[in-house]
Amino acid sequence: MTGKKIFFSGRVQGVGFRYECKRIALGFDVNGTVQNLDDGSVKLCVVGEESEVEEFLQEILINSNLSHHIIEHREENSAIENFDEIIGFSII
Repeated sequence: MTGKKIFFSGRVQGVGFRYECKRIALGFDVNGTVQNLDDGSVKLCVVGEESEVEEFLQEILINSNLSHHIIEHREENSAIENFDEIIGFSII
């Protein structure tokens, strides 16, 4: 299992970004959360097998309509707390 935190900036709030991330996540074997941050960015926490996590992120960054809204993203490999407690994909 691998965990990542990704911070997206650009026009990522008010455009359905979180809902589209959740929709995309349903096509992958990943769990996680996505939330708006006070600074106008979006934080995505995702856990799963490394290949599934990477394919999910590529779908967001390259293949989806979300890619047009992203100006910058920053990825952190992360020991996301309580891997086993993250079930499904939630919007916070």
